[in-house]
Amino acid sequence: MKTQHHPASHLIEVSIYFQQALFGLIVIFCLFSLISPPVALLLGVLIVNVFGNPFSAFNHKAITFLLQFSVVGLGFGMNAVSAISAGTEGLLLTIFSIVSTLIFGTLLGKWFKTDKKTSHLISCGTAICGGSAIAAISPVIKSSENQTSIALGVIFILNSIALFVFPFIGHQLDLSQREFGLWCAIAIHDTSSVVGAANKYGAEALQIATTVKLARALWIIPISVFTAVLFKNKNSKIKIPYFIGWFVLAMLLNTYVPATAIVAPSIVGIAKIGLTITLFLIGATLNVNTLKSVGVKPLLQGVFLWIFIAGLALASILYF
Repeated sequence: MKTQHHPASHLIEVSIYFQQALFGLIVIFCLFSLISPPVALLLGVLIVNVFGNPFSAFNHKAITFLLQFSVVGLGFGMNAVSAISAGTEGLLLTIFSIVSTLIFGTLLGKWFKTDKKTSHLISCGTAICGGSAIAAISPVIKSSENQTSIALGVIFILNSIALFVFPFIGHQLDLSQREFGLWCAIAIHDTSSVVGAANKYGAEALQIATTVKLARALWIIPISVFTAVLFKNKNSKIKIPYFIGWFVLAMLLNTYVPATAIVAPSIVGIAKIGLTITLFLIGATLNVNTLKSVGVKPLLQGVFLWIFIAGLALASILYF
């Protein structure tokens, strides 16, 4: 006796295959550098809202791995001496911007009456390094899945806007490569969008932005300790971004081991492809449900906080 397939289940099966094929096609476009990082991000947003995401269960892990892999690969295109100089230059601005953002974020949270944990996650994500900071801080404060999702949603929405807005503003203000690199490292939340925007602006901007942003990411450790004390969670585990060590090693090899020059350009090329795919996958997390779940108040808090840090950082770079 033949098993009869229900027409609806057959349609669902075809739909999933179509979604998978579409995702595969975009990844192939990324592999052959047929689309730019901002276009990849837009395609991710468009596809997930029209056709859905067949790999949503694996999206977060893929984003984390690809971003870390890409950042380490970019280290093979950087000079350690220039990077140390850029990192030192951005240190005081980094400390000042992190502290002021956390304080202003707390005040905004109280003003908007945002849930305390959600407010703290948005503030940490804006102050340090976006989604990575939220992923590190959420187990420390024992936030619920909903609180973490809202904070991530706010950060991802603003990140996506930053990738287009920052290079445009940079050109309008005629910012130098150094100025733009410093500005986007401090004012754009996620490392992926920082690297994407800086890469669009120029090679020097990319080097400065990546170095300053990764030095900034190390602040996850003291901020996690501070958060554990603030929320009275003594047994919390603190995540350390070890991949930054690999980035430093790649940079040192590129600077002091001449033989690295043979493979370095290829590694950097692969890293940039990895970044484009990462941004496509980040776009594929921004579906209508994510936008709806965020809510007006947390989004407004994120926007005001972002304008504050972007304005403060730009004024500091241009006038001090």
